[in-house]
This record gives sequence, structure tokens and C-alpha cells, in this order.
Amino acid sequence: MVVRVSWDQVFAWRMGRQFVDVRGGSDAVEVAARLAGVQAQVSSAAETAVALRSAAGRPGAVVRGLGERKLIKTWAMRGTLHALTPDVAAAALSLMGSARTWEKPSWAKTFGATPEDVAALVEAVGEMLGEAVLTRDELVSAIVAEPRFHPLAEQLRSGWGAVLKPLAWQGALCHGPVDGGTVTFSSPAHLIPGWTGLPDPDAAAPVLITAYLGAYGPATPEAFDAWLSRGSLRKTVLRRWFSELGDRVTEVDVEGRSGYVLTEHVEDLTATAPAHSVRLLGSFDQYVLGPGTGDTALLSAEHRAKVSRAAGWISPLVLVDGRIAGTWEIVGDELVVTMFDGIPPPLRALEAEAAHVARATGMSALTVRG
Repeated sequence: MVVRVSWDQVFAWRMGRQFVDVRGGSDAVEVAARLAGVQAQVSSAAETAVALRSAAGRPGAVVRGLGERKLIKTWAMRGTLHALTPDVAAAALSLMGSARTWEKPSWAKTFGATPEDVAALVEAVGEMLGEAVLTRDELVSAIVAEPRFHPLAEQLRSGWGAVLKPLAWQGALCHGPVDGGTVTFSSPAHLIPGWTGLPDPDAAAPVLITAYLGAYGPATPEAFDAWLSRGSLRKTVLRRWFSELGDRVTEVDVEGRSGYVLTEHVEDLTATAPAHSVRLLGSFDQYVLGPGTGDTALLSAEHRAKVSRAAGWISPLVLVDGRIAGTWEIVGDELVVTMFDGIPPPLRALEAEAAHVARATGMSALTVRG
């Protein structure tokens, strides 16, 4: 029999799984584990994402998790910084590395580093870090002190860190302890207790795919790849990884669209009733990054540009019954809400949510303005 569910059920189930509709996340480690990572390109956005998923959370939980070495911050999905649990980080880095994007001619042309340069950097940085923690300036200065790396100096000093990303994907470095506003680097082996290195991609795939489906299912292999690598994985390998999950996954029909969900979640998904709620989530939130802003079931195409904005910025979200129905921003002590399609702002619900946003962002109070 074909398992059939509605999008209303899917969104309600996802909100439950992601600690959105019921704020049940106890700390940053639990939230990061459930979401398969929290985007941390903007540190304050990561703190807000975690705090909003707790009934009493405040900013600082992600920094705490990193300081306790229960989370690792590194360039992972889509080449962006994430805070991840070590097991998910190892799996994600393994699969990112398996795409070998730095070996493509377009990558070398853009960033000026050949595959041979990257291999040499992995070896050199591994020796430089060892058991050390270096600031970005210290690390880059040590690298470019070697004549063979002189041509890479400008790219290495770039704030985007493009040339350093392949090193992260091969387990040679990650972000180190927070030192005020200064970025530091260390090696995962030194930083994370019990770190055993990166698994083989075939061993890593089921870890990361099941983590992804546990938060963002039902989903296709293509949606998983878009979330992870922007479509860089070989399609035959990707399909094989999903196929090898066997009866651990079940294919379901969501109003004519097929996708996979973990078999252990089928009963809960089919029993889930549509949500009747209004929720606010911050910028760069995994709720939309997981399925992607191009998923028209979640976000209508005509409003995508209001959420996925210039320079890769992802707006804060207004969810109505699990669908993205608007955006918001903080202006002074006001929470300014912009609803889509002329929908009247649900003021009473937004006022309740504004209290959570104030708490999660470290403010005393926010007044809603629609």
C-alpha cells in the first residue's frame, strides 16, 4: 500500500520534530542533533535558532556547547559554517569531501588553488595545528611563510575562507575555542574528545541521511544533496546510498510528490493532525534551509525573493500552520511583521511569539507592529 499524507500533516510533523510547535529542545546539543546541525555563519542567528526551540532558552547556548566541546563549528553543508554534534560533523565532512569540488577546473580557476595545492595545504596545516590553537592571522601567516604558498596569500586572508574549506572537509581543521571576537582554528582530533577521524563515505551516508530525514522528511535524494552540497554529489552514488538504507526508509506520497521518511516515523507522521499555530523563527533557520527555499510547498515561488535575499541572506520567518507566510525584523524595540498576500497579521498570536523572540535575542520586550 502507498502511504499518503498531506502537506499540512508534513509541516505539523516537522515542526514537532524540530522543536518549533512545542519548544522542547533542552540545550544546543540536543537541538543541533535533531536538526542535523545549526547554521552558524552568523553566530547570533545560531543562538536565536536554538533559544527559540526552548521554552526558556536565551542566547549563549551554542557558545556553551562549543566551549564544552560537545559541538564542533566548521564549514560543512553548502560550504557554510555550522555547529554540529561530532558524529554528524564527521559524517557531513566525509560526504562533502567525497564530492571533491576543489578538483574541478572551475574551482581552481575561481580561487587559484590547484588540487595539488590543496593536498599540500592539508599536510602543512595538519602539522601546524597539531595540538595548537591558532588565530586566523597566526595560521595564515604560518602558511604563507612557506614560499610555495605565496600565490595563495590573498585567498587565504579572505574572510570567506574558500581555500580553507576543503581542509575542513578533509578533517584537517575546524574552528577553535571562542576568543572574544577573534576567529581561531584547531584540529578536530585535538579539540573533540574521542574524535576518530572521518568515516568512509559509504559508512557516513546512512548517518547523515537518516539525521536529515528525521528532521526534514519526507524528502528526495535530490533535496538531501541540495541541502548538503548544492547538487555536487554523483547521482549514481547518491541513489545507491538511499537504496542501501533498505527498509529503514519508506517512500510516501505527499499530495502527488514522492519522498522518503524513516520507517520508524511513518506511524507518527500519518497520525499527525494539521497544526493551528503561529510561530516566529530567526534568520538562516534550518526549518527552511533543510528543504530549501525553492520548495514551493513550503514557500510560494512568488515570495521566495523575500526570504532568500541578496548575498545569501535568509530572512526571519513567520510560520502560519507550518507554512512560511511572512517575514519579520527587529527595529528598535519593535518587532515589525510583513505578511504575504495581504494576510491580516494575527496580532494576538504574534504578541505571544514576540515575547519568545525577545527572550531568545536577549531583549527585555518587543512590541509588535504589523
